[in-house]
Amino acid sequence: MGLKEAAIYLDNELNTYYAGQTVNGRIEYVFDSPKKVRGIQVKFKGEAHTEWSESKEETDDQGKPQTTDTMHSGNEEYFQISYYILGSNSGSEIEIPAGKQVYNFTCALPPVLPSSFEGQHGYVRYTIKVILDRPWKFDQETKIAFTVINALDLNLNPSYKQPIHMQMEKTFCCFCCTSLPLSVDVRAPVTGYCPGQVIPIQIDVENKSNVELTLVKLFLRKVVTYRATTPSTATKKTKEVILTIQQGPVAAGATNHWSLSMEVPPLPPSNLVNCSIIDLDYDLKAECEVPFMHFNMKDKKYITIGTVPLVGMSGQSVPSAPMPEGAQGQPAVLPVSPGQPNMPMGAGGAAPGGWIMPTAVPGQPPYQNLYPTLTQPVYKESPYAARTIQDRGDSNHVTIAGPANFAPYYPTYAAVQPPPLPQ
Repeated sequence: MGLKEAAIYLDNELNTYYAGQTVNGRIEYVFDSPKKVRGIQVKFKGEAHTEWSESKEETDDQGKPQTTDTMHSGNEEYFQISYYILGSNSGSEIEIPAGKQVYNFTCALPPVLPSSFEGQHGYVRYTIKVILDRPWKFDQETKIAFTVINALDLNLNPSYKQPIHMQMEKTFCCFCCTSLPLSVDVRAPVTGYCPGQVIPIQIDVENKSNVELTLVKLFLRKVVTYRATTPSTATKKTKEVILTIQQGPVAAGATNHWSLSMEVPPLPPSNLVNCSIIDLDYDLKAECEVPFMHFNMKDKKYITIGTVPLVGMSGQSVPSAPMPEGAQGQPAVLPVSPGQPNMPMGAGGAAPGGWIMPTAVPGQPPYQNLYPTLTQPVYKESPYAARTIQDRGDSNHVTIAGPANFAPYYPTYAAVQPPPLPQ
């Protein structure tokens, strides 16, 4: 038997880090007898992968229909760091004694990385694999995934402060007469929001027509474009409804006004900056339903999901530090300095002198000194999880430590209200 248990622990309980910060952790093994190994290797990897299948119907030489399936895929690697925390791949055998054994590891994340993302046809994923390198036998591998956040500060691009305004108008023809218009106005105060915030939405309906407006529906949607390079260049676009709210009806000749709200769930930030095979956008789509013999009215506006909420609007505090030079009109990605270097854990995971054991939150976000009065975010698990974190490069002897259907954590700001709608 030999190995009874293997578990990986990182220095924050949510396994969530900002690009540029340092990940410290340990592997804890329990052996029921001494074990001979060449060494213990740790591998850190950050990558994006896309994959989907497409069927095509064609007729063969005899005129019979034939279906061919093509698997499209794309891959992009951001970093791979590998080293031995015990022994080496070429050194002499080492005997690990029975009982509990603890080994520490550390990795400084590169400062420019896309945020973790788990989608229907692809992912951006960061993993740690610890390998017991055994001579003449299969290696025993233990693997976990962790979250990386690339800070997207909504304050750095003025376009995120612009209001959303959708105006839809329609006239109806009946027996050669054109009715007066049905007008629907949808407004929200800004285009940039963070998870946990509530989007205030105002709908104004003026129905001067002779047709009832059955329903006004609003959809918050995730729009993802996946790109493949094998066997050839291909793209696949998905539009997924995250939230729906609706109101109605409004009778012919009537007016109505509704104030509604949508709470943004823990979603990955827009754009996936620095990932070239997955594009991530969000939009707010409005659809006005009228009786079946007429066409519905539709409109949509893009919104941006960030990791730092807008401040200095609606009486909130303003940033105490100036915006970085050249930030106006640039993508809202902060130049991130690494987090405070954590001291490595002592033997058995004990904290060395002066080092405070980590709390259940990631290290101080890299933008916190810009907005000292901004409340700390609460990190919440995304509703979008991986089916498994076992990937094409893993052997059959890999054990997933922690949930196999890993879901990233994202910062949420329920305490920070967006600015009110203009009166």
